[in-house]
Amino acid sequence: MGNYVGTAAESGPESGSNTTVSKSGTHNLRKRLGGQVDDDFEEVLHTPKRKQLKSTSKYIFTTLFVNGENSDIAINALGKTWNLHKLYLCQSRYFSCMFNGSWKESKLTEVDMDIPDANIDIEALDVCLGSLYQDEVVIDPSKVESVLAAASLLQLDGLIQQCADIMTDTICLSTVCSYHTSSSTYGIQHTLLSCFEWLERNLMMTTTNISLLKEISVDLMKSLINSSNLFVLQVEMDIYSLIKKYVYLKSMPQWTGDPKQLAKDADSYFRSLKEPGEFLNSETGKIYEDLFKGVRLHHIINDLSSTRLIDRDKIIPPSWILPVYKQQWQNMLCVEQGQDKGPSESELMPEHFKKYAMRCGRIISKEGEYCWRWTGFNYGVDLLVTFCKRQVIFKRNTNTHPVSNSVSLQPNRKVMFQVSVTSYNSQGHSKYTKSSGLQYLDLKKDEEVVVLEMDSVAEYPIQISVYYLCYSLPMDLLQLDSVENISEQAIGEQLEWNT
Repeated sequence: MGNYVGTAAESGPESGSNTTVSKSGTHNLRKRLGGQVDDDFEEVLHTPKRKQLKSTSKYIFTTLFVNGENSDIAINALGKTWNLHKLYLCQSRYFSCMFNGSWKESKLTEVDMDIPDANIDIEALDVCLGSLYQDEVVIDPSKVESVLAAASLLQLDGLIQQCADIMTDTICLSTVCSYHTSSSTYGIQHTLLSCFEWLERNLMMTTTNISLLKEISVDLMKSLINSSNLFVLQVEMDIYSLIKKYVYLKSMPQWTGDPKQLAKDADSYFRSLKEPGEFLNSETGKIYEDLFKGVRLHHIINDLSSTRLIDRDKIIPPSWILPVYKQQWQNMLCVEQGQDKGPSESELMPEHFKKYAMRCGRIISKEGEYCWRWTGFNYGVDLLVTFCKRQVIFKRNTNTHPVSNSVSLQPNRKVMFQVSVTSYNSQGHSKYTKSSGLQYLDLKKDEEVVVLEMDSVAEYPIQISVYYLCYSLPMDLLQLDSVENISEQAIGEQLEWNT
């Protein structure tokens, strides 16, 4: 067939066809239009027209992978045979080493693959092998973990990254623990971190979800309890209550029931023990020691009802509690006698603050004005927290609001704090977050300070997380924390703080 060149009018191009217009044709067109050719039309004349006749990728996938035409290698695995091509398989480092090295498989036309990972099934392996024959791969999120396992075996970096992205986007209540395990197993650090951050934000929002509590491993729970970014709904005592229910479920895996019954049964179980601290002194309890060490007891024993609950539970040994009582009593006397004006910016390092600060929080469900204080002995600083017009405000209350606790009348009191706000979608993913950063305030009597202002784009509900400290930490404690390579046991022997 010869090439046809004609004018636009002569060729009468249809949409999507390839058309070439000669210079003479353009000249004739100008002549017909009286020499007036629009600039836009001029651009159209010089724009190539393309039409996809057939998908090469689809042809390759169907002909070579699905039908196995011209196959030079048969792969047997999990009871299925794939008739494939070494040229395509060598895109995988797994097969590249197999066929190009000195292995016996390099000369074989049939290979039996050993699949040591129980997470890999036929469907996942089919997806991974098929990915070598096509440009795009569609992965069902419900199958992503098994595909990740197969992709990791075959060392398919692009597919591994695709699985990681899918997992990160679909973290939710029902997937977070399994995703965390898979990410750890296959070394997907970004997804591992995303799962952990999801749990930091949502763990205390899902304390009524018994399935989640059963699924979380002891090591993961330990890391969450000790995290300086854990969102604590209300106060430290709520963390203790969460751990108590969690440990009961781990000790009684056959337990079934609703969340209210879980709390009652956990209370009955631990209070039925004979001696104080009996549970953690037992062989069963030693597994969970690190969980309860993550509880900041010094912010629990400052509330009378919480102290009585801990005594009744017989979980924590007296040897843990008594040194904390002693230290907090000394802190209280320092405040009452005017010797403590609050944390010192020159002495208190950020790591000390993260370790010992009171952690508390609240959920704001809709726009409005809210004012509250968290319960417990306040070391002379009655800190009122107000949320109004998207602002978080601290006030050192001395005279304007009734308070049953003692209030320091020193002209100035120092407070060290960090406030953060977060809004999230229905899956628990963060949509907006903002932090005040670590700050110091030198508050006068009844002084109010805006500590954080939210942007208008933040949507409700809002998590407000507050970490703060209003008394100075003992120097011997700070020095002890600063010594490198001191074991946790040695720290416990010198001062039984729970960190």
